[in-house]
Formats: sequence, structure tokens, C-alpha cells
Amino acid sequence: MSKKVLVVMGGFSAERDVSITSGQGIVAALAQKGYEVVSHCLNNTKDFLQTLKEEKPDVVFNALHGNWGEDGEIQGLLDMLQIPYTHSGLKASAIGMDKNITKLVCHSLGIKVPAGEKTTFSDFCKNGTKVPFPYVIKPVSDGSSVGVYIINSPEDLKQIKFAPEEEILIEQYIAGKELTVAVFQGKALTITEMRPKQGFYDYHAKYTDGATDHIIPAPLPQEVFDQALKYAEILHKELGCKTVSRSDMRYNEKDGLVLLEINTAPGMTPLSLVPEQYVHTGGTYADLCRILVEEASCRKMS
Repeated sequence: MSKKVLVVMGGFSAERDVSITSGQGIVAALAQKGYEVVSHCLNNTKDFLQTLKEEKPDVVFNALHGNWGEDGEIQGLLDMLQIPYTHSGLKASAIGMDKNITKLVCHSLGIKVPAGEKTTFSDFCKNGTKVPFPYVIKPVSDGSSVGVYIINSPEDLKQIKFAPEEEILIEQYIAGKELTVAVFQGKALTITEMRPKQGFYDYHAKYTDGATDHIIPAPLPQEVFDQALKYAEILHKELGCKTVSRSDMRYNEKDGLVLLEINTAPGMTPLSLVPEQYVHTGGTYADLCRILVEEASCRKMS
């Protein structure tokens, strides 16, 4: 008897549309693999709970992105309901989504991260920053380069928009190669270099077909290549990530290899980097979805 898998997508974050694209691909792949698949586009908690009650899935495939999807919220709910789910658990998800806490973990592991500071947008507007130009402003908790600004001069500050009390990170801008490393079942797959055709690797560059060239494997000195793989594996293990994660980095000769953030529930769209690396190493998108389902779990009540 095949498992019943509920694929939850959509959600409440700025990445809702991307999540739906991921979810649609996952539904098709799992059906191909013979699972009984039910899709649910998350609009509110009440409907989601009702769907769980009616469908009684064996596994929830978490295709949500951003806040409420990969930050520990949905993971905690499913832990309480004792329903196995894909990707990392509550702790790894919550830590990985908080870029400032991730940086602190990296410091403790000897992994280089950008210099910078955490503050609120209102305090930044009042007090400014000691981080010299150019610097990056980004939300402490968000994904897919949503709300990321590169500030080269005071003039650039006119473009930024955050809620007054939103927590933000102000970080040294690291120029150079944009890199990502997928870790699958504890082992780094390879490294992709992303080369946007204009601007930086923002939301548009990530999710617009043809906007970015993906170079696999990334052309790097061997010692840098090996170090990037090691960084990703160490952080994946330290956070307690499950099945798959993706670590984003930058490299240039002056600053060396610098880790920017980790994604504990990487995207699964046709343009997403983890499926691309998995296929590059000999797997298939459908097999990746199947393994995520088979390794689904939840925190057990003692």
C-alpha cells in the first residue's frame, strides 16, 4: 500500500508564488513514483488543520518557503500533531532561518561570515551604521533574497523599505563569485556558481528563466572548492539538518570564502539549485522527492 502524501504549498510569505511552483512539481513527481498525493494550498491554519483531519496523510511534504514555512512554525505544529514531514525539524529550521543566529553558530565553528551588525530598521534610521560602504541590508529572517539591498552610497538608502521594528542585518558587502553547495544525506554534492546577467543574484535572477547562468561545477581553486564543501557539511551537521540543505557563499581572493546563509528547506522549482545539483550528480528530480518522503519524520513524544 502506497503512502498518502499531503504536499503543502503557498503560505503567507513573500515567496508564496515560488512555493506553489515547487509544490506543483513535487505533486507530479510523487504521483509518478506511485504515491497517493493530495495537494493543499495553504491560505489559513483552519483549512490546513481540517485537511489534515480529513485526509490523514502518512507524510506532509513541506513545499512552503519563507516565514511560517521554513522557520520552525509549521514544523512545530506537525511535531505536536505527530505527523512526519520532510526536511529539517523545528530547531534546525528556526536557527537556519535566523541569519544572525546562523552567523553566531558559524563563528563558533570557525566558518568565516561577513562582518556586520543586527539592529531594527527604526534604530538604523536614527543612528546609521559603522559598517563602511558598500554594505548589504537584509532582513534577519527571510529567504530568496527578499528585501536584500546593496548600499553603495547614501543615495541608495532612499530605496529601502522595512517595517519600523523589523530586525535587519547590516553586513559588509562581499564581492566575487556567488556560490551554493547542496548537502544531501550529510554529504555535499557539488558547487554551483551563479552568474546573473545583470545586477546581483536577487529574487528576479533566481526565478526568471534565462536571467542567470549556472556553472556546475564552479571553477574554483581546488583548496577553495574543498573548503566550501566542508563548510556546508559542517553547518548542516551542526544545525541538525535532515536529508537536504543548501549553503550560500561568496568567494574572492582578498576575502577568501565567506558563508552568507543556509537554507534548510531549499526550493524545488525547475530553476532551483538543489534539484539541479542532484540531477548533475546522477539522480532525478522524482527520486529526490521520493527520498525526502521516505526520510520524513517528526519529533517523537517520550
